[in-house]
Amino acid sequence: MIRISTGLALGATLAVAGCGEAPLADVTQLHEPEPIRMRGEGPPGADPDGCYGQDATPAVIETVTQQVMLQPPSVSTDGKVLYPAVYKTETRQQIVEERRELWFETLCAAELTPEFVSSLQRALAARGHYRGPIDGEMTARTRAAIRAYQQPQGLDSAILSLAAARQLGLVEVARIHD
Repeated sequence: MIRISTGLALGATLAVAGCGEAPLADVTQLHEPEPIRMRGEGPPGADPDGCYGQDATPAVIETVTQQVMLQPPSVSTDGKVLYPAVYKTETRQQIVEERRELWFETLCAAELTPEFVSSLQRALAARGHYRGPIDGEMTARTRAAIRAYQQPQGLDSAILSLAAARQLGLVEVARIHD
């Protein structure tokens, strides 16, 4: 027969009661910094009337640990080890991939109306990237969904590129007339 003390049972009940449906924090706010968007500024040779996004890809650094021999082993003439080798562990960091600044064409701030952002949220939700409210606000959750959509295409940015907006069907594609 198992006996459970009253204090233990009460503590377990209170612990389980605290596991109810509590609202979850929007953790995307911790990961998506405010993006940089500029009008008239861009990479060399850029259209001065265009709008551009700038994002930086951080450097990739790896830690390398290796054993360095400080003193070789002492071996007698008959092959017997008198003193083992002495090693030191060295750890250093090296840059595997340099930091990169990335410029790309984007929508101008005036085009990011609440109606446009609502359409963007619906388009991202339809593709499984956005799970928030359709509120027309460019929130951290919306920017995280933009990044999730653009990342497989090679653009790791929370700023909506003009190319991605066209792919989502939100901006018309310029036609070339003969």
